Amino acid sequence: MKHNYSRYSDEELFNLMSGEKPESEAAFSELYARFSQRIYAYCLRILGNTEDAMDVFQDTFLSFYKSGTTQKKMENVAAFLFTIARNLCINHKRDKKSTSNIDDFEFFNSEKKYENEELLQLISTALEFLDFEYREAFVLRLYHGLSYKEIADVQNETIAAVRNRVWRAKEKIKNILTPYLEDLSNN
Repeated sequence: MKHNYSRYSDEELFNLMSGEKPESEAAFSELYARFSQRIYAYCLRILGNTEDAMDVFQDTFLSFYKSGTTQKKMENVAAFLFTIARNLCINHKRDKKSTSNIDDFEFFNSEKKYENEELLQLISTALEFLDFEYREAFVLRLYHGLSYKEIADVQNETIAAVRNRVWRAKEKIKNILTPYLEDLSNN
C-alpha cells in the first residue's frame, strides 16, 4: 500500500527520513517538492547566477538529506534548509570573491514595454551591491515572505536586528536606484 506523504507535516517527514530506505526517500522527495523552488530562488537571488545557484542548491539538499538520516529531531524544516543554503552561499561567495562594477551593466532601453523588466533587473543588480546580511534579510523577507522571527532564526540574530537590516537594505536599494528611476520617468 502506498502512503500519501503530502498529509504529513514537515517535521514528521523529517523524522521519517531517519527510517527505512523507501520511507526515507519518499519523505525526502515530499520535502524536496515543498521547498526546492524557494531554496533555489533564494540561492539565485543571493549568488546572482544560475550555475552557482544550482551548485549550492544541490549541495543544500545533499546536506539536508544526510542530516535527515542522522539527526532525530527537527522543529522548523524551512529555517533549517535556509540555514544550510545560507551557510553554503556564504562559503561559495567567500571562495569565489567575485565582484561586479555597476558600470558594467546596461540599464536603459527607451521602449516603454521593457520598463518593468528593467526595473526588476535594476533591483537584482542593486542587490549585488548590498552587504550579504542586508541582501539576505531583504531576499528572505520580500521574495520568500519569511517573518522577521523566521529570518532571525536563519541568521541567528534578534528580530530587531533583522528589521533593521531589511529597512537598511530597502534604503540602500532606493539610494542606488534613485538616479536610474528618475531617468526612466523622464523618458
